[in-house]
Amino acid sequence: MERAALTSAVVVADAAALADEAGFEAVTLSAVARRLGVQAPSLYSHVRDREALLDGVTALALGDLSQRIAAAIAGRAGRAALEGYTGAYREFARDAPGRWQSLQRRSGDIVVRSDAARQVVTLTRAVLRGYPVPEDQHVHAIRVLGATINGYLAIERIGGFDHSTPSPEVSWRKTVQVLDALLNNWPGDPQ
Repeated sequence: MERAALTSAVVVADAAALADEAGFEAVTLSAVARRLGVQAPSLYSHVRDREALLDGVTALALGDLSQRIAAAIAGRAGRAALEGYTGAYREFARDAPGRWQSLQRRSGDIVVRSDAARQVVTLTRAVLRGYPVPEDQHVHAIRVLGATINGYLAIERIGGFDHSTPSPEVSWRKTVQVLDALLNNWPGDPQ
């Protein structure tokens, strides 16, 4: 079987597949090169270094996540949009665990300024427009949502909720309920 020509997109896509299969920490230039059947130096014309490769996976993950969020919140507002939004994150973490892990790191400026990152923020703001959260408070609400969702998913991923009842599913629904209540009763600025 003839291998596809190497491009930056091919290298990053393979790194993302490796992340989902073996964990994000397994993504190295040499591991990706082995998977692609080339020598590691061959990758340097497509990615600058490991950090650039990891940023590529993160940007790809943000694009994938934004598509899922867009589909999950389309035509919804308020609690229904929040449920779609949080559900999209949770499904993404389950379906693409390595790509989800890539979102749990400090990204380079190229990722932060990417269209995919802007799209996730835009979609998050769309969810927030269904709540009485003042626009000048959106940055705080986005941080609360991200911390809560990703914190829950990180603990769930390592099995931290498996040793007690109720099930993690019940606690997830409660978490979304609490987020809905918080967004509906957003506090004013602290003094």
